[in-house]
Amino acid sequence: MATVPRFTERSTAPDGDDVHPVDRLLPPGKLIAGGFQHVAASYAGVVAPPLVLGAYIGLSPLEITFLVGAALFTAGIATLLQTIGFWKVGARLPFVNGVSFAGVAPMLAVADAQPHKRDALPVIYGAVIVAGVLGFVLAPYFCKLIRFFPPVVSGTVITLIGITLLPVAFGWIQDGHPERPASLTDLGLAGATLAVVLGLRRLLKGFLQQIAILLGLVVGTLIAIPFGAVDFSPAEHARLVGFPGPFHFGAPHFAVSAIVSMCVLMLVCMTESTADMLALGEVVGREADEKVIARGLRADTLGTAVSPLFNGFANSAFAQNIGLVAITRVRSRFVVATCGLMFVLLGLSPVFASLIAVVPRPVLGGAGIVLFGSVAASGVNVLLKAGLDRGDNLLVAATSLGVGLIPVVSRTFYDNTAIPSTLKIILDSGVSAGCVTAVALNLLFGGATEKNPPDTPAVSHPLAPPSEQNR
Repeated sequence: MATVPRFTERSTAPDGDDVHPVDRLLPPGKLIAGGFQHVAASYAGVVAPPLVLGAYIGLSPLEITFLVGAALFTAGIATLLQTIGFWKVGARLPFVNGVSFAGVAPMLAVADAQPHKRDALPVIYGAVIVAGVLGFVLAPYFCKLIRFFPPVVSGTVITLIGITLLPVAFGWIQDGHPERPASLTDLGLAGATLAVVLGLRRLLKGFLQQIAILLGLVVGTLIAIPFGAVDFSPAEHARLVGFPGPFHFGAPHFAVSAIVSMCVLMLVCMTESTADMLALGEVVGREADEKVIARGLRADTLGTAVSPLFNGFANSAFAQNIGLVAITRVRSRFVVATCGLMFVLLGLSPVFASLIAVVPRPVLGGAGIVLFGSVAASGVNVLLKAGLDRGDNLLVAATSLGVGLIPVVSRTFYDNTAIPSTLKIILDSGVSAGCVTAVALNLLFGGATEKNPPDTPAVSHPLAPPSEQNR
C-alpha cells in the first residue's frame, strides 16, 4: 500500500512547524473529488430519516422531496460549522455532520401522540430547537467527561461504532429490505464493487488511490445498468432549483413531552459525537482533547438548533466518514468542508441531489463494508495498545461490547412496554449503551481515567504511515 507523501508546507506559526495534514488546503480538483466522495458515503444516511418520517406521517412525494432537500441543506450548514467553525464553535476536524438516525424513533413517537400525524412536524421542530439550545449550553461541561475515556473505553466505543454501522451496509446490499435474503444480483453488485475498491486501492497510487471509493461507486453503478438495477426516475422529475423556506410546515410548537424526548436524544447524540471525535482524532493524528470536543459539541448542537428554521432535524457526527478518512488517508478538513458546501448546493438543487440517489444501494453496501470495517479495526487497534492483559481491561471491553451488540443483533430486544421510552433511546443505540457500560465498569473496577496510562504508548491509526506513528 502506498504511503502518504510528506507535507512540506510551512505554517505561519513562529516555530515554523509543518502544517498538520488536517489543516492542509488541497488543490481545487482534489477538494472537489474528495468532497464528492464524502457526499457519496454519507448521502444515504442524511436522506434516510426524512424519507422514513415523511412517509410515516403521510406527506406527499413532493413534500417528502422538500424534506430531503432541507435535510441536505442543514447537514451542509452543520458540516461547515464543524470543519471551518468560528469563535469556539467547530472541532476543525474532517467531520461530516448530518441528520441523526437515532432521532427517528422519538420523532415517530411524537407523531403517534398527535391527533393527526401530519401535525407532528411543528411539534418536532420546537422540541429540536430546545434540545439544541440545551446541548449548546451543556457543551463546555459535557466535554469534561473525556477523562472517563481511557484507551480501554475509547477503543471499545470505536469498535462498537464500526460494528454497529456494518448492518447498515448489509441492509444496503439487501436493497433496503433486511427482512428478506439478498438477491444474486444484489450480492453480485456488492461483491463487484468491493472487489473494484480493493483492486484500485492495491493497484493505484497517489490521488487516484485516495479516491478509490468514489471510483468504485462509479464503476459499480455502471456495472448495475445492464442488470436494470439503476433507477433514473428521481432525476427525471426533480426540479432544478428549490430553497427550503423557513418554517415551511408551520411555526414551531413547544410540547413538554416532545421536548423531554428530544433532550434525551440530544444527550445520546453528544455521547456518540464525543466517541466519534476521539476516533477521528486517532485516525488523523490530532488528539481530541476537552477544548476540541467542546468546540465540536457546540457545532453539533448549534447546527441542531438552527436546522428547524430550514425544516431540518437534529444533527450529529457521521461515523461512516471516519472510515473514509482512514481508508483514503486524506485528512484535510477542507475536503470535508467542500462536502458540506456540496450538501448545501444539493439542498438548493433537487435535480443534482437526485443524481447521488441513482447509485444502487447494493453498490453502496459493497463500499460500506470497507468503510465501516475500517472503523471497527481502528477500535481493535486502540484496545490492543490499551493492553487487554492489564488489570480488568479485558472484562470491561468484553462486557461492554456484548451490551453494545444487543440492539445490533436484535432490534426488538428492548420492546418491552415496561421499559420507559426515554431509556429505550439509550438502550436502542449500541454505541450509547456500550459507552455507558464501558465508562461505568472502568470506574467500578478502578480503571485509569487519564487519556493514556503511564506505560501505554500514544495510539496511532493502523493505516497511518510510519512517519505518522505516535505523532
